[in-house]
Amino acid sequence: MTETIDEALVDPVGLIVRLVSKVELGLDVARIREVVVDVAGGRAKRRRLAQILSDCPQVLTTGGPPVAWSVGQLLRGLRAAGATSIAAPRCGECGRTLTYMISQRGYLLCSPCRDTAQTCAACGDQRRVSTRDRHGQPRCDQCPDDQGDPMVLLAEAVTVISPGLDPADVGAALGRATIRPAGQRRLAWAIVDQPSLLTGAGSDAPTPAVLRFIDELLAAGASNIARPSCPRCGRTVALSKLLDGQRVCRTCFAHHRAVPCAGCGAVREPATRDAEGRPLCPNCLSSDPINLEDCHGCGRRRRVAARTPDGPWCQHCRPRTAATCGICGRWAPCEISSANGEPWCDRCQAWWDRCSGCHTIASIRGGTRKAPLCARCLNPDPDFWERCPICKITWQTSAHRPCHRCTLTQRADEVFAGPDGSVRHELAPLHAALIGVDRPVTAVAWLSRPAVAGLLKEIAADQRAVTHDVLDEFAAGKTLDHLRAVLVAGGMLPDRDERLVTLERWTSRIVASRDDHEERALLHRYAVWHHLRRLRGRLGGGHATHLQMANVRSHITAAVNFLDWLAGSGLTLATCTQSDLDQWKAREDLSYRDQTGHFIRWATRNRLSKGLTFGAERWQGPVGPHDSEGRWDDARRLLHDETLTTADRVAGLLLLFYAQRLSTISTLTVDQVSEANGRVSVQLGTAPTVLPEPLAGLVLDLIATRRPYTVIGHADQTPWLFPGQRPGQHISAARLGQRMIAVGIQPGQARSTALFALAEEVPAAILARMLGIHIQVAVQWQKASAGDWAAYAADVSRRVPENR
Repeated sequence: MTETIDEALVDPVGLIVRLVSKVELGLDVARIREVVVDVAGGRAKRRRLAQILSDCPQVLTTGGPPVAWSVGQLLRGLRAAGATSIAAPRCGECGRTLTYMISQRGYLLCSPCRDTAQTCAACGDQRRVSTRDRHGQPRCDQCPDDQGDPMVLLAEAVTVISPGLDPADVGAALGRATIRPAGQRRLAWAIVDQPSLLTGAGSDAPTPAVLRFIDELLAAGASNIARPSCPRCGRTVALSKLLDGQRVCRTCFAHHRAVPCAGCGAVREPATRDAEGRPLCPNCLSSDPINLEDCHGCGRRRRVAARTPDGPWCQHCRPRTAATCGICGRWAPCEISSANGEPWCDRCQAWWDRCSGCHTIASIRGGTRKAPLCARCLNPDPDFWERCPICKITWQTSAHRPCHRCTLTQRADEVFAGPDGSVRHELAPLHAALIGVDRPVTAVAWLSRPAVAGLLKEIAADQRAVTHDVLDEFAAGKTLDHLRAVLVAGGMLPDRDERLVTLERWTSRIVASRDDHEERALLHRYAVWHHLRRLRGRLGGGHATHLQMANVRSHITAAVNFLDWLAGSGLTLATCTQSDLDQWKAREDLSYRDQTGHFIRWATRNRLSKGLTFGAERWQGPVGPHDSEGRWDDARRLLHDETLTTADRVAGLLLLFYAQRLSTISTLTVDQVSEANGRVSVQLGTAPTVLPEPLAGLVLDLIATRRPYTVIGHADQTPWLFPGQRPGQHISAARLGQRMIAVGIQPGQARSTALFALAEEVPAAILARMLGIHIQVAVQWQKASAGDWAAYAADVSRRVPENR
């Protein structure tokens, strides 16, 4: 039974098809599935139907009784498709075959069983109810209502309020509002007894048909007829729910029923309840693993975002119509925005920026990429927009859920609040900085990650002050590194070179892992007193780069590997001979060759080994091919292709025009760019370099529009020209290299080609000052490019100055 129950939850359609196909042999499985999908409805109805059939499969051949409405629909649908072994549904009281279905008391009934005898209000006999009078009392067919024709009285009441309306139009409007005669009589008596229902008191209507009747009268041109407003919020909208005897809007009804969700804690109207009766919001219901389904597009078991006749679709695969986005102009899969009725792509739906109308940071609802507009500026009519149910300030298209700002405040309070519900004063600056970000939607997504929320809760539960040493006690990872960067950028922690700290700890572990005391002392001398000391002196007050850290680690790893080989061969660094070293060089699995040579030369220089030589290879010039035409093709594409981001265009042009390293480009600051006398220059070396157009305009545009990819920090406060993903930090050279490859540029080959071309045309001294490279490097590139600038000074001295 457990396996059947699980199948009814996981694959209800498959279970129904399997049970039906065992009984009905005249229909193929594909046809049976079509009928089941057509009549089974949504997920909840399919599961109920599958559970009923699994508990009582004989209902397919007996027709009941009793039979639920969903089972009756399935039986009738199968018989209409040509099934011969499937029984017709039968009445739950008398057992007769049903020609049409009536559901009452939880199962299907025939008409005689449903219409039981009642006491007639006029004659007092027990008879079948034929109609009901003005007060809702039953009347038999021998005792009609004697208080007049309700249809005539209705026409008179309506024409008194709206004299220009013809009685025939009133009757037509009544027929469109409700079809059944009993419903028409109830509607007529309700308006005759209370004509104010048509003039604004429609929220007190005893039947929803009154509201439809009002709409039909207005459509027919009636005057003095008014649509009712919600008695709770005062809006003139559809009043689809009944609450405390009054018709209210869907929003107020949802607010009235809102309770804390047992899953996520959000205060929302429950969509269902779990096995223990606790409320669950719609998000937790659809995210429950038991409610996931196989996506028709990707085949993976995911949350259902849309359903079509083909099957369920996940959020990424759901079919959408490609169109031109009304904001950015891209041709992409779009949805129709309820704010302005125009196509709206995913990128623009998540876009937060400074509104060109009110100049506030807000969610962009319309306008263009150059002139974005928030909700207030797109449509200033306050009646068009809903309000956030918490702050009552944010304008949005839905009032069922709080705005991003209020959601962020709730999440932050849940994470940072201690046992007493308050935030510790040590965490108050982080809490304030987090809820005050420009783009709360990004911060909400960050806090929604389980790793982030778990780490913040651990820090909040720790009663010690937040310091680097305290954070070092938590499990290392990207989440902790990002949080540390957030605290440093917010001024809550002092700045620290994390790469250098990581390198020092790694070095200490490597040195401490050596069992031999002499080897441990030797490795400590090489790693700490040679490499780390030189690295600190080279850094000064700056931070180590990834390449610097990788270089030191590779040299230390090479030394460790060589010492392990010596120990395995029964040797030490002092007893190793040149023949032993040559034997090591001949190994097939040789790694870190150049780094090992550096260690051996250091040991020989410091008299830790005798008679060992290890030659170093001098750089002989670039090895790869140089594609000058391809360089200019890439430059033209970056200069004129507006589909690329401004940051990628500027970085690529600095690489192609000025042969800058990615590590140099990534660390450029805004202060290195200056504008004077209509010229834009950038400080790449010791002398500023004037940028030509349109590169100069692109650099200025990048300064104005750059934005860090972080939850905390403002774009106008970051000094970096290329902000990184972590607060207060620039983009890494590795990430910048990936972006260059994505736009079709190989960074290493492009820089070599540019440097080779510049060395042919510019003297080494000027090249060094302009590009910020060492003079010896410039000379080597000049020699590699076969450039001859020996007579440059003499040529300059023979030049005739121009007459001014």
